[in-house]
Amino acid sequence: MLRIVLATGRPQVMQAFAAGLSSNPEVRLEQVDSGAEALEVARSSAPHLVILDTGLADHEPLELVQKLLMVNAMVNTAVVSPLSEEEFHEASEGLGVLGRLPGEPGARDAADLLDKLKKILGGMG
Repeated sequence: MLRIVLATGRPQVMQAFAAGLSSNPEVRLEQVDSGAEALEVARSSAPHLVILDTGLADHEPLELVQKLLMVNAMVNTAVVSPLSEEEFHEASEGLGVLGRLPGEPGARDAADLLDKLKKILGGMG
């Protein structure tokens, strides 16, 4: 079972993406609406992946990635970002972010992200 946390203040925008993740029987998705909640879940339940949306009220996504790594160095992260792939790579260098997601990710983005996660975890779940 893959434990995934989605931190977003935009549940309507993220609905297709969340549905894409949830439709996979191997995924247990937990949605939170703040960076503080994402940190608490990472501390208490060691999720396989934390997805951070842009525009969280209490944290910038890449700042939150750094905090998550301090809480659980093994957690994988993905970030919704308006930056281009190149700009994002530059901004997130050294943070080990699994991937950048577009501003309004959909079901296809969810499937692609799950494929990446499974490769990183060596097919475990």
